[in-house]
Amino acid sequence: MNEDLRVVFESRSRQSCADRALVLASLQIAHQVIDDDGVFVLLVPASASAEAARELQLYDEENPPVQAPTVPKIDYQDPVPGLLAYVLIVCLIAGMAGFSFFGFNWFIAGRVDGELIRNGELWRLFTALTLHGSVKHLLGNLVFGVFFGLFAGRLLGSGVAWLSIVVAAAFGNALNVYLLEATHRSIGASTAVFAALGLLAGYVWRGKLMRQDRWSNRYGPIVGGLALLMFTGTGGPNTDIGAHLLGFVCGFAAGMLLIRFGPVPRDPKTQLITGLLAGSMIFCSWTIALVV
Repeated sequence: MNEDLRVVFESRSRQSCADRALVLASLQIAHQVIDDDGVFVLLVPASASAEAARELQLYDEENPPVQAPTVPKIDYQDPVPGLLAYVLIVCLIAGMAGFSFFGFNWFIAGRVDGELIRNGELWRLFTALTLHGSVKHLLGNLVFGVFFGLFAGRLLGSGVAWLSIVVAAAFGNALNVYLLEATHRSIGASTAVFAALGLLAGYVWRGKLMRQDRWSNRYGPIVGGLALLMFTGTGGPNTDIGAHLLGFVCGFAAGMLLIRFGPVPRDPKTQLITGLLAGSMIFCSWTIALVV
């Protein structure tokens, strides 16, 4: 190639230059690739430079560069205040219920009772979340509640996370009551525990916080959440599977809604207000339950 040469493409990527050389070869346009100190240059005769440039432009338009999916940056929050409040409230009410403080039968006053809830005693949707039938029941919900609450609090902040968990768990209890017979009765924080799990799965999936380049990664949070639900929430003769499943579903919906109407406020004032609101729901519900 002895005639005047023109540069039609240059890149530090040998493969990019080779791909375009292949395009020119398929069109029988004479070309030459040289390595200029790490920069690969594609040359063609001056007489063919216009045609080569046009064909390479068409190639670029038909083959836009593939951009790697970006992973959103996660600004982790402090989960400790919410975890301490969860442990304190659940243990405090368990102790008062166990010793019948104020002369009340806390279990009868606060449990999920399908007939009474259908008749308007909606506070039971919240009070039942803090009652437990045995020390083993209590410890199990404390361990799993702290575990899932830790991750929820890191993603959303203590206040927003636990307000979402409490509201989602109450909705889970409500759906369970209206889907089952009116005689249904239950207690336990497990609905809230699985609401926390669902909240994590819904928020991570809808927020695309995992790489989205493969189907297994796209649906990983959902599959993982359901797997944990099956593993930890469906065993035992006294297990309220409906409450666990509906707690997970309502938590999942809450996680997606937080993304839909986000961004989630992360300032300390908002976290404090939402955390106090979550605690107030439990406190007011118990006040009504014991007074009525």
